[in-house]
Amino acid sequence: MPIRIPSDLPAQSELHKENIFVMDTCRAATQDIRPMEVGILNLMPNKMETELQFLRLLSNTSLQVNIDLIRIDNQAPKNTPKAHMDNFYVQFDDIAYKQYDGLIVTGAPLAHLDYHDVKYWDKMQVIMDWARKNVQSTLFSCWAAHAAMFHYFGKFRGLREQKLSGIYQHFVQNEHDELLRGFDPAFFAPQSRYGEISLEDYNSVEELNVLATSKEGGAYIVASQDKRLVFVTGHPEYDPDSLKQEYQRDIQAGGEPVLPVNYFEQDDPSKKPMVSWRAHGSLLFTNWLNYYVYQTTPYDLTQLSE
Repeated sequence: MPIRIPSDLPAQSELHKENIFVMDTCRAATQDIRPMEVGILNLMPNKMETELQFLRLLSNTSLQVNIDLIRIDNQAPKNTPKAHMDNFYVQFDDIAYKQYDGLIVTGAPLAHLDYHDVKYWDKMQVIMDWARKNVQSTLFSCWAAHAAMFHYFGKFRGLREQKLSGIYQHFVQNEHDELLRGFDPAFFAPQSRYGEISLEDYNSVEELNVLATSKEGGAYIVASQDKRLVFVTGHPEYDPDSLKQEYQRDIQAGGEPVLPVNYFEQDDPSKKPMVSWRAHGSLLFTNWLNYYVYQTTPYDLTQLSE
């Protein structure tokens, strides 16, 4: 079964073009099964681009998945039409009564702000506390992964002098964990961040397992032993040209960004990016949905808060 999304969500037409099977709400209503309930708390400015990236990864599963697109506040994002937000997103306060099988919290371009200076930090703390009681497994991406490590375990994030940007080789550290089932021992994944939490800090938390690392960026995938928290410091959801767009944007803003490593053919930004991460990115989210969500979640989601 595919992901279930609104019939008129713009992402649906793009997914169809990519030969990805999605089901609209009308067709899904005819199937007598209990679908997975997954929320995406989208913190990125360009909501439409980010929602498409994550929907693509969630579509490669035999499960039927209902998707709620969630916004953290009612402030209009700069890079997304207000009509899109009004039609397809729900306020967190309006779904706080619900329980979810899975929740994804995206990254956000907030690397140089202290957490307490983030305008919605208070609400983020409320959501993270709510998720511990009302979500079977929550996957935090990039900035959200560091923010969750600070909130749950008090681990501070440092900042790198140069942005970690490019496609890096990562190595499986626990081949028997179900989240990495089917992974090659070494695989590639995009990174785009200034934030850094040391491997020592991750390893110091007894209930966490570091599952995959890179030499350049340290921890990449970390999960709690009960499978209810997953931290992904990179961007397996990125499109082929996402790092290119970030690089060009930083140049246009007057900066001198580092060239994303292992990304452009012959390290020439006029050439096409080399795509080497999408298979493992898709496998990561398929494994998360199957082994961390579907295989562990109660049939009656109200039991989560008991």
